[in-house]
Amino acid sequence: VAETLLKIKAVTFNTEKPYKFVSGILSPIYTDCRLLMSYPKEWESVIDSMLNIIINEIGIQNIDIIAGTATAGISHAAYLADKLNLPIIYVKSSAEEYGTQNKVEGNLKNGWRVLLIEDLISTGGSSISSVKAIRDAGGIVDNCLAIFSWGMEASKKSFEQENIKLITLTDFDALVNIAIKQNYIKPEDKEIVLEWTRDPSNWGRKMGVE
Repeated sequence: VAETLLKIKAVTFNTEKPYKFVSGILSPIYTDCRLLMSYPKEWESVIDSMLNIIINEIGIQNIDIIAGTATAGISHAAYLADKLNLPIIYVKSSAEEYGTQNKVEGNLKNGWRVLLIEDLISTGGSSISSVKAIRDAGGIVDNCLAIFSWGMEASKKSFEQENIKLITLTDFDALVNIAIKQNYIKPEDKEIVLEWTRDPSNWGRKMGVE
């Protein structure tokens, strides 16, 4: 999966103008899993990898409905739901002030077991917010399946605290190792990337780019 993301150029690198995550963390690398939608063959391969985990690790019999996080997780969740012939809901980042003011859109029945689908995990804040919204609406969430994780300690703690099992297809370490082997990251930039992995929250300040 890491090779696929690199192949479609879903991974970009910039030390001079670092990327800013929703959490506020600055990073020299950005991964955009949304690009998969524009590459049908590669996208299907990633979805098949998710299906393999659902079948062999989570168990289809343990899922009543698929949930996608807005907006990046919705397309992957919809693809999976179609393959599994399961219903789908999606979770907005916040309830709107108009209409029904729902944060969870779709028909979620009380007690249904929900598999949450994410594109990527950074601090895990948005995912946990989605979990709480689903639980508040009556759903049961025990698992979150994502394409990519930055592997931050903050995310691991967040999922543990909410008793959620996080499963990802690939992570930052795998991505960096392959990127270096394939010369996607220049040797002189390798240390900058590795420095970010040691302390993501304070990397921007240390590098003088905040």
